[in-house]
Amino acid sequence: MRSFTFFFFFSTIVALALASTSDHVEAISQVVEIHRLRPQTGTAGYHVPQLDCLSWRLGVETNNLQDWKLVPSACENYVGHYMLGKQYRHDCEAVADAAIEYAKGLKLGGDGKDVWVFDIDETTLSNLPYYAGSDVAFGAIAFNSTRFNAWVMEGKAPAIPATLRLYKVVLSLGIKPVILTGTPEFTRQARITNLMKAGYTSWLKLILKGENDSPKSVVYKSSKRTELVKAGYRIVGNIGDQWTDLIGENAGSRTFKVPDPMYYIG
Repeated sequence: MRSFTFFFFFSTIVALALASTSDHVEAISQVVEIHRLRPQTGTAGYHVPQLDCLSWRLGVETNNLQDWKLVPSACENYVGHYMLGKQYRHDCEAVADAAIEYAKGLKLGGDGKDVWVFDIDETTLSNLPYYAGSDVAFGAIAFNSTRFNAWVMEGKAPAIPATLRLYKVVLSLGIKPVILTGTPEFTRQARITNLMKAGYTSWLKLILKGENDSPKSVVYKSSKRTELVKAGYRIVGNIGDQWTDLIGENAGSRTFKVPDPMYYIG
């Protein structure tokens, strides 16, 4: 059943990537190129002069590399192989497995005040159909907020299966999900529609960034978590793809990071 879910997830990613790219021929050739090269490079490291892309990705995930703006152009294919290949899905599953094991071992208060914080982009929902486009190139081309927000408003992002599995376990245990995202408040209805279509059907709160919120991601997310704590909630878990989701005040009793080598939010 899990392999079918992965196949469906991957098929959705590819189909949406092709549908969202103006030049279908170019998009098709890009996807084919990624898969043709996978046997050569896989996810065991893709060496280019002066750079080991696997070591670069390790630095990204451990937050040893900070404040980087773009995926190195030499690593575009490597990141594409990873994100569209099996290893990314396996890595997400490993994170979910650890989070579920932790959640099942919790001693909950039983008063409805235990919450689990979920990020959206690249955590609950995948924007791979957008990032696989030739005008984004898995993060090797500069981020364009206008184009990205237009993609968000379409509400087509598929669920990340591993996080959806965690979400369902959290609900079954009586822990209330809180969805906390840095995307603008004006995308709220699109986000609600997309989340529910993807299988995230209920939550305690859906928090989006307002015009008066701090532009600094750590400050913004810390302040929203602090509001939860001051309201009497206990953050028993927190999952996100960026370190800014997982550091700062009231990060939670336990944090879990899903992989994302496509961009860095500082």
